[in-house]
Amino acid sequence: MDAKFERDASVISRNASFNLPLMKTRYGRYKLQPGEIIYTCFTSDFFLDEADDWRVDAWRMIRIRSDLHFFIITKRIHRFEVNLPIDWGEGYEHVTICSTCENQDRANFRLPILLSLPIRHKAIICEPLLERINLSQWLRPSIESVVVGGESGKNARICDYNWVLDIREQCIKARIPFHFKQTGARFVKDGRLYRIKRPDQHLQAAKAGINWLY
Repeated sequence: MDAKFERDASVISRNASFNLPLMKTRYGRYKLQPGEIIYTCFTSDFFLDEADDWRVDAWRMIRIRSDLHFFIITKRIHRFEVNLPIDWGEGYEHVTICSTCENQDRANFRLPILLSLPIRHKAIICEPLLERINLSQWLRPSIESVVVGGESGKNARICDYNWVLDIREQCIKARIPFHFKQTGARFVKDGRLYRIKRPDQHLQAAKAGINWLY
């Protein structure tokens, strides 16, 4: 999105909707209705060090809006406890924290940290999936789901269907729900490379019919 709108991706800023969870209509109702899932900071990373001060305000809004569910994906799980609310305890019931791991090296580093943290709802996101990954040692009952997807964009790296199926089998053995989110732009199946347009990447993953809900 930064490239599309010719923005400098290195500039970290609060956007105009930062306070959206607390915004109200002229009738005094919250604009975000109770029960909604809020996909938090999806164009950046909630645990960026440049956003440490803003995150205090973000946690305050999250605490107030306990009637929403906040879904946070991060590749900085090692910074999770920086400016964590003092009343966090074992975690807020209405917050899910997802750690990404695109390859075995990042899985080895991030997933032990994820498992060790006081978080009520944990998930693993292998997106973009860049190689075969063995997750089996971290697929514990505290992990609620695993999501897999390829990489999008003109410079996307390959995602191989065999890697996807391998993670699916690991999840089935561990009885962890599995979701194949998207193929990515360059997708290999049965040794053949497919170039898939962005609008079709989610559709083709859904057509594979390999999601598994325990």
